[in-house]
Amino acid sequence: MSRRQFAAPTRGGSEPPDDTGCTVLHVDMDAFYASASLISRPELRGRPVIIGGAGGRSVVLSATYEARAFGVASAMPMARARRLCPQAVVIEPDHRRYAAISEAVMATFATITDSVEPLSLDEAFLDVSGAVRRLGPPTQIAEQLRDTIADEQGITCSVGVASTKFVAKLASTLAKPDGLIVVPREEVVSFLHQLPVGAIWGVGDKTEEHLHRLGLRTVADLAHTPLETLQRALGDVAGRSLHDLAWGRDPRSVVPERREKSIGADETFAHDIDDPVRIHRELLRLADRTAARARSAGMTGRTVSIKVRFSDFTTITRAKTLRHHTDVSRDIFATARELYDRLGLQRARIRLVGVRLEGLVPSAVAPIQATLDEPEHGWREADRAVDRASARFGAGSVRPASLMPDRPSGSQRERRDLS
Repeated sequence: MSRRQFAAPTRGGSEPPDDTGCTVLHVDMDAFYASASLISRPELRGRPVIIGGAGGRSVVLSATYEARAFGVASAMPMARARRLCPQAVVIEPDHRRYAAISEAVMATFATITDSVEPLSLDEAFLDVSGAVRRLGPPTQIAEQLRDTIADEQGITCSVGVASTKFVAKLASTLAKPDGLIVVPREEVVSFLHQLPVGAIWGVGDKTEEHLHRLGLRTVADLAHTPLETLQRALGDVAGRSLHDLAWGRDPRSVVPERREKSIGADETFAHDIDDPVRIHRELLRLADRTAARARSAGMTGRTVSIKVRFSDFTTITRAKTLRHHTDVSRDIFATARELYDRLGLQRARIRLVGVRLEGLVPSAVAPIQATLDEPEHGWREADRAVDRASARFGAGSVRPASLMPDRPSGSQRERRDLS
């Protein structure tokens, strides 16, 4: 979803929304790192506060909504954030506190349902279909969660209640901060069609500009464009995905995942770098290695995450859950690069990058699904040919063309991590 904020669509009628069948909840903490940091600094509530290192080369980890109103955003260089909001108070991150609060929030989710799919430290999908008889309708469960988290953790959250994951996540975003939006099943299409195309999950700045050039400015415009036209303009997979989402179609279910069940690799550089070309190249190498390790272990994953550590040791992570499980190097790299590019970093000095494949299941349990634009002999077959060559001639004997030259001298060490 684009970083831009969108207003919630107006809803006709004065009756409370019917939440029958709306058993998917997306719960997202509001400005999590900032809110958690202010627990011990209550005098700063209501003021612009930035979380991050105080050094000139530091980056923003998070900011309160008062600071965001001045244009401050996560991953922004601290120097720029201070120029945008010179009156802001800067607080050093407290990662132990964040982890403890996240663990407590996830434990609260577990008291509601076993079907919890964490997306990061501060957000998760919940399927509450099995809890309705015990705890009441979905809206009541959502309100209970919000009250419990506020009372026990001292932070607020926003909740989207819907019949699909896509609409629930969109609703929670529109409800921020400290809000709740229910989207009845019968109102999904009217809800979506009032929104600009940039609100659709997966439409970033570049895709939004492309859609605008096509004359598509609202989700309704997108929905009423012939599928074939969208596929010619955006590609088979992206065109079909956006067309389905514009009509509220999202067949994905909430899949409980243990986030520690993952395969990945990190790279720490000898010298901080700010060249996006080099970072893209490193992401490719790490994605290639992560995919090979997944295939070797006979596992596939559905969530790709990246880790970026800056020169001041501030660390951020971003993740994206795919529609299908994968162990394909190309898929993992494309997602990792998308996540990195969405950060919008402007020559920030980077110390470490990492790529991780999460939500692992055995390959036999979740067979890989081919994409519409995949050639007859697809990328999985190519990856397996590389695996066979590596087994015979040694690791690294076959690699992507862009990795054939010597690795940059800035690369110091790479850590294998399989948990």
